[in-house]
Amino acid sequence: MGTSYRYLHVEERGDVLLATIRREEKLNAMNDELMAELTDCFEGLRERPDIRTVVLTGTGKGFMAGADIEGYGGFDVGQFFAFQQKGREMYRAIESCPQPVVAAVNGYALGGGFELVLSCDLVVASERAKFGLPEVKLGLVPGGGGVQKLARIVGPFFARELTMTGRFVAAQEGKALGFVNEVTEPDRLLDAALTLARTIADQAPLAVQGLKRLIHDGRDASLETAQAYDRAYLANLFHSEDGREGIAAFREKRPAKFIGR
Repeated sequence: MGTSYRYLHVEERGDVLLATIRREEKLNAMNDELMAELTDCFEGLRERPDIRTVVLTGTGKGFMAGADIEGYGGFDVGQFFAFQQKGREMYRAIESCPQPVVAAVNGYALGGGFELVLSCDLVVASERAKFGLPEVKLGLVPGGGGVQKLARIVGPFFARELTMTGRFVAAQEGKALGFVNEVTEPDRLLDAALTLARTIADQAPLAVQGLKRLIHDGRDASLETAQAYDRAYLANLFHSEDGREGIAAFREKRPAKFIGR
């Protein structure tokens, strides 16, 4: 994980990492450099067991207003697909990093920005947040996995409506549809997201990381196979130091001290 970036500000708050996208003049839209910075940051977290959770947010009116469309005009087909590939690498870096990622959505999360939200594990949204996959208005479709992820969350009928009309979804509707965990007043957004992140960070890290993987990997497996994953991971945790500590702390009626082993 790099120590300094141009568009991404990274701040460690104890065992919670706060990553803030700062390309406000473009509503935090993606370009090559921002995608590379996000990818580097989240890939680096694999080597940071001291970081337990991550909060990802934006500045100004945008969480991330998709790709920087102005750059599309000069792309040939090869350049366009290379740009899309960098985006997919960024999303995979977030999905595969061990730590849960809380998206604190401060404003517009559109196109690739909504796909960025859907790559995170939990979502806290400002009342001002707007979500959407409006690529149809450009004669395109989303290329970062958003279509399939959205359909798995809201079901095929709502996914068709949202992608075929390109309409924006407000935060409260996002909560009703199931891709927003909590809606807050704008000035409470970061505090709410950090509180959620710290609550998770206080839990046993191996169990939390396992839950992230089990839910991600199990959604495309049969129920029987996914439950087998659960049982196998549980057996490993039972033999871990944290597993023994958690059981001992419960029996001794004291707070557990988890160390991630």
